[in-house]
Amino acid sequence: MPFRLPIAGILLVALTLAGVNAAEPLALKRIFDALALGEGGRPLAEGVVSLVVLGLLREAFTATSNWLTWRTRIGIQYRLTEATVGRLHRLPLTFHRAEGVGALMTRLDRSIQGLVGALSDIAFNVVPAAAYLLISVAVMLRLEWRLALLVLAFAPLPALIARLAAPMQTRRERGLLERWVHIYSRFNEVLSGIVTVKSFTMEEAEKRRFLDEVNSANEVVIRGVGVDAGVGAAQNLVQIGARVAALALGGALVLRGHMTAGTLVAFLGYVGGLFGPVLGLAGVYKTLRTAQVSVEEVYGILDAQDLLGDAPDAREVVRLRGDVRWDNVRFAYPGGGPPLLDGVDLHVREGERVAIVGPSGSGKSTLVSLVQRFYDPTEGVVRVDGIDVRKLKQVALRRQIGVVFQDSLLFNESVLANIAYGRPGATRAEIEAAARAANAHDFIVRLPEGYDTVVGERGSRLSVGERQRISIARTLLKSPAILILDEPTSALDAESEALVSEALARVSRRRTTLIIAHRLSTVVDADRIVVLREGRIVEQGRHAELVARGGHYASLVEKQTRGMFPLAA
Repeated sequence: MPFRLPIAGILLVALTLAGVNAAEPLALKRIFDALALGEGGRPLAEGVVSLVVLGLLREAFTATSNWLTWRTRIGIQYRLTEATVGRLHRLPLTFHRAEGVGALMTRLDRSIQGLVGALSDIAFNVVPAAAYLLISVAVMLRLEWRLALLVLAFAPLPALIARLAAPMQTRRERGLLERWVHIYSRFNEVLSGIVTVKSFTMEEAEKRRFLDEVNSANEVVIRGVGVDAGVGAAQNLVQIGARVAALALGGALVLRGHMTAGTLVAFLGYVGGLFGPVLGLAGVYKTLRTAQVSVEEVYGILDAQDLLGDAPDAREVVRLRGDVRWDNVRFAYPGGGPPLLDGVDLHVREGERVAIVGPSGSGKSTLVSLVQRFYDPTEGVVRVDGIDVRKLKQVALRRQIGVVFQDSLLFNESVLANIAYGRPGATRAEIEAAARAANAHDFIVRLPEGYDTVVGERGSRLSVGERQRISIARTLLKSPAILILDEPTSALDAESEALVSEALARVSRRRTTLIIAHRLSTVVDADRIVVLREGRIVEQGRHAELVARGGHYASLVEKQTRGMFPLAA
């Protein structure tokens, strides 16, 4: 356990602090007994000096404890965040697609904060409180057992009150977490789709919706604060009752000569200090219930099933040739439903340029996702260079696969950093060479700060065509053995498409290339075209061969050209 020594140090300081606090009422007893007996100024001076020394020690130990506690708490929070964030990066796409980004971030942040807060409360507050309680009870019983028993009769009542209120508080904590997850999940969607929101003039409606939901959650918080305030008031009344009872019985005992006034003063000091730890211990149940909610959420991430983890004997490969084969591959999402791929047999040779076409939902993207091992086939095997991809380390496999998407994501960093994303150690000369090959260098140097220009969130300061060319440069710099082009030109105008297509032709040269396309004009020059329909390969061949057959591919060409161009190549 990496924090064993800091936690031990905090507990040692806290226990010493509990002893210092327990000694203060005894110093007060010494002072008042000396005054009552007229023993002179020496005992009074000694008592005052003792209080000063104890006060200085208390402040020193309190400051040390606070510093150590926060230092350790932040360290634990960092380790927990490291574990959960690392786990999130390793989990398969099915997990991330089931959870919204906003929901996941809210759940993660609030759960970690709640768990660390609860653990800190238990370790750094409850343990010292229990120590002070034991010391003070032992001293009180030694001073005057009858008065001690009277005060202790009140001690269980705050815990009983807290126990009665805890189930409602737990339900509230759980309900609030779900509310905030829902609120910020929606808020994240709105900000991500702000163009759509503005296009439909829904800014005011979305703002109102967000604020109404926040207000609703805040009302739950306010009602909860009211209940908690009532619980706290009831517990404080118990403390007042204990103090009044102690004063009444103690006063009677002093008048009868059964104990000194200094002992009564010490008792009143212990009563005031006793119920702080009692209330702290009474809150343990609530703290544990809050921690339970947070633990469930955190372990929901840490224990999420990773069906795509590396096999124990997974191989590390330095360089792949790019020979890809699907052998009788079937794939369906867990939970039933029709298969997205149904008995696919396909062999793409090293360096071959193969286009995969077909209607939406035919399984094109799923087919290439299996190569990247974002999913595993339900049946059959996907092999690269004759090796089952399940026998390869995922990082090693994906390091040698480059992907250009329809809407490539750029990060809110410089152009230079975005191109170097897959290969951070690349030199500036290598980055610029990749940009030239991707037809991106000319427009990059015209940007306000050239390669150091920050592109905005998701590359929002650049056009779609410019983003695509930077994405191509990023892929080219990675120098992958297998290249996947997923609808890379479908959202471009004619001029941008020409520049991007030229860059893609250059990038794909001498590389195994898999092209997913709806726009059939982008696949005419492919070495082979594979036509998918309802998860099956229904045709494959070159463009001219498929058009001549007059099959499904020819009908797709006819629909897209609407007779404007002859079917013959």
